[in-house]
Amino acid sequence: MKGLVIKNTGSWYTVLTDDGSTVDCKIKGNFRLRGIRSTNPIAVGDRVETRDGFITEIEDRRNYIIRKSINLSKQSHIIAANVDQALLVVTVVKPETSTTFIDRFLASAEAYRVPVILVFNKTDLLNEEERHYQEMMISLYETIGYECHAISALEGDGLEALKEKLTGKITLLSGNSGVGKSTLINRILPHANLRTAEISDAHNTGMHTTTFSEMIPLTDQPTAGWLIDTPGIKGFGTFDMEREELTSYFKEIFEYSKQCRFSNCTHTHEPGCAVLKAVEDNYIAQSRYQSYLSMLDDKDENKYREAY
Repeated sequence: MKGLVIKNTGSWYTVLTDDGSTVDCKIKGNFRLRGIRSTNPIAVGDRVETRDGFITEIEDRRNYIIRKSINLSKQSHIIAANVDQALLVVTVVKPETSTTFIDRFLASAEAYRVPVILVFNKTDLLNEEERHYQEMMISLYETIGYECHAISALEGDGLEALKEKLTGKITLLSGNSGVGKSTLINRILPHANLRTAEISDAHNTGMHTTTFSEMIPLTDQPTAGWLIDTPGIKGFGTFDMEREELTSYFKEIFEYSKQCRFSNCTHTHEPGCAVLKAVEDNYIAQSRYQSYLSMLDDKDENKYREAY
């Protein structure tokens, strides 16, 4: 029986079969020996074949979002597969999402051809200075070519325009712990009734409330679209990216790189580097360039910094 993986608890997978029923399955051990070295060889969004309570086959993925496993540096963790787009929820305060985290997510999404919409949440908490900083962030990413939405999931501000983006699509929802993903889902999909938690006062960081990945239907009609809820993540280590490919995952750096003197320019020290000149002239944001350098640095084997 063929179906769609709609929930992954780590040990069990819930599959929505093509006849409309759901079945809880485990996986055969040999899945762990195939293809990508992943801590979760099957992810929500995967199309699979099941037999006698086991997943026996997995169909080819059209895309996926992947990051380096925190505990196993040589392995990856697939966040979700076969998605139409991703909503990356970020916050300026409580907690503050770093630009490096944002840029790493965006670059990984570019690598696997997943469009990303940036959602700036908790606008209700911002003072004048913080609001100005958020406006600068939005201006930066919109100039690069990313769609941005400023919302308050708690108060419901800005959600109507966001809801329109979800219709008929499979959308991955991701972000740091504590940015309000569960609150956002509860606002958009009241039937989800997800648990939320307060921000830790001691560290001003979020506490995990979602412990597994799950696809939530927008309505009782699967064709209306799905929202994929995932556990909050602290760091985003990049996986399986070659140094020479990295430039193309930063849209504005890629455009300037076409003017570099050397075709194999790393944009770090070479004479005649158009990217370095663009950074110097403020045509490329310093934060974006630093994110690019940090990802170049990831090629040092066994080095992974958990929090970005």
